[in-house]
Amino acid sequence: MSATLPGMRGVDHFGFTVPDLDEAERFLVDILGAVPIYVLGAKRAEDEWMTTQLGVHPRTVIREIRFYRLGSGTNLEVFSYDAADGQHPQPRNSDIGGHHLALYVDDMDEAEAFLRAKGVEVMGAPVASAGASAGQRWLYFRSPWGMQFELVSFPDGKAYEADAPVKLWHPARPAE
Repeated sequence: MSATLPGMRGVDHFGFTVPDLDEAERFLVDILGAVPIYVLGAKRAEDEWMTTQLGVHPRTVIREIRFYRLGSGTNLEVFSYDAADGQHPQPRNSDIGGHHLALYVDDMDEAEAFLRAKGVEVMGAPVASAGASAGQRWLYFRSPWGMQFELVSFPDGKAYEADAPVKLWHPARPAE
């Protein structure tokens, strides 16, 4: 038996839930440049399917799911739910289950200026990384529904790459 997940090739998609699919689509398409691909309609179950398969209340209903392609990276699966037991607040990065979605950009300053001009909530100013990540700059921003995103840029690489046998994914580098 394999010591790792057999056949795993990489990330297919990131899925997340939003309070308003139309607002999310405007942000994803108009700000981030995502391309809408297809839509799935409502899903409800009268048995325990929602709990067994998705870990949610059995009477929860998926209103709609929209799929997007995001740059040369990954796909997004965006959900709208009617949660039978109510919504919980979005976790912070420091909470278990906290998360953010990082987007690689070629020019940090240009991307930051674009977000600010579009009225997007930008959190602070670009930060220059140190140590193994030296050469990288990053900056967090929030979607209209409060989800945290990050811009990342390291056009000349990161310090760790000088002697690393395996490198992290980079859009300008073919898969290794």
